[in-house]
Order: sequence, then C-alpha cells, then structure tokens
Amino acid sequence: MYIPAHFAASPESVRNLLAAPGAANLVTMTDQGLLATLLPFAYNPGVGEHGALQAHMARNNPQWSSAPTGEALAIIQGPDDYISPSWYASKAEHGRVVPTWNYSTAHVYGELVIHDDAGWLARHVRHLTGLHEAGREEPWAVDDAPEKFIAGQLHAIVGVELLITRIEAKEKLSQNRSAADAEGVAAGLRTGGREASAAAVERARP
Repeated sequence: MYIPAHFAASPESVRNLLAAPGAANLVTMTDQGLLATLLPFAYNPGVGEHGALQAHMARNNPQWSSAPTGEALAIIQGPDDYISPSWYASKAEHGRVVPTWNYSTAHVYGELVIHDDAGWLARHVRHLTGLHEAGREEPWAVDDAPEKFIAGQLHAIVGVELLITRIEAKEKLSQNRSAADAEGVAAGLRTGGREASAAAVERARP
C-alpha cells in the first residue's frame, strides 16, 4: 500500500480498525487464481504473535479448501466519503482546490488457518454474535434458537482464521489540509449525516 508519512495510521487507529465489529474482504492467491470473500470477523489479540482475525464462510465456498500461495490478505475498511472542495475555507481564498476522497483502511496479511470443527465454530459464532448484539434492548443469542437447528447451521460453515504477520494501514482524513479546511470538511460531512467520517477527521487533527 502507498502510505505517505502524513497519512500513516497510528497504532491506536490500527487497533480501533481491527476491534470495531465489521467485515473484511479476505483475498487469497490459489491455483484457481485470486479468490475473495467478504466476511464478518472478530479480532482476537491473544492468538499468535500479532493477533488473529477470526471468521467463517459457507462450506460450499471453494476459497477455504483452495490452499493459498503465500500470505492471505484481509482488507478492512473504515469510514470513507467524497470530500467536496466547496467545504474548504481555502476555496474562497484562492480557489485552487479539487475534490478528493477520505478513508481509513488496513491491509492485514497473515497465515490462513482452517477450522472445520463444531467446537471452534460454536465459540466463534457466539462471540461474533455477542459483539453485534451488544447494546440492544433485547439482544439475540445463539442459544435462543433450537439446538438441532444451530447444529445444522454450524455444519454448513467452516471457520477461517488469519494469523496476522504484518499490517499496512492508512488514514487519509484531511491531515494535509489547513485547520480551517479540516473544520469545513467535518462540518460538511456532519451536515450530510456522516457523523463517523466527521468524527474521524476531527480525531486525526494534531
């Protein structure tokens, strides 16, 4: 990934990207060529030297049974948005402004491990469900469904775990703009209902 120094993500930002419940594109190079699947994941910092991303996919998906060549890659995306030059204070000053795109992303590389056992999968889906149900008035739990039904659902999926070897992460959040321009970007995003992106721009300021 091309990462200019002023857009390099801090260790804290990387941890936040990994820990936020979401999905990532898992990409592997195989003898069938490149394969990719969007998967909800959970970050487990206690597995391996650098932590692991744990997920699952359909048993019918050929990606899990196609051995990867070298490292696998998970692409995690944070908030991203179009940035209008009309939000910049400098537009009124000199007009030398153009549109751009703000984003946060992490490319997570590692060794792919397959878990084809009900015990690992049961623990994983309970943990993943808990992450996404947390905070709801009436959170749903895996054990709310019939045991036989859940057993059938678990049989239809396979666990995938990316043991992290290295991470490349970038946050392009108007750090290269003046304070007044960045304030205008945050205000413009917030007016459009893009609170997460606005907060990210504000957080990225020195």
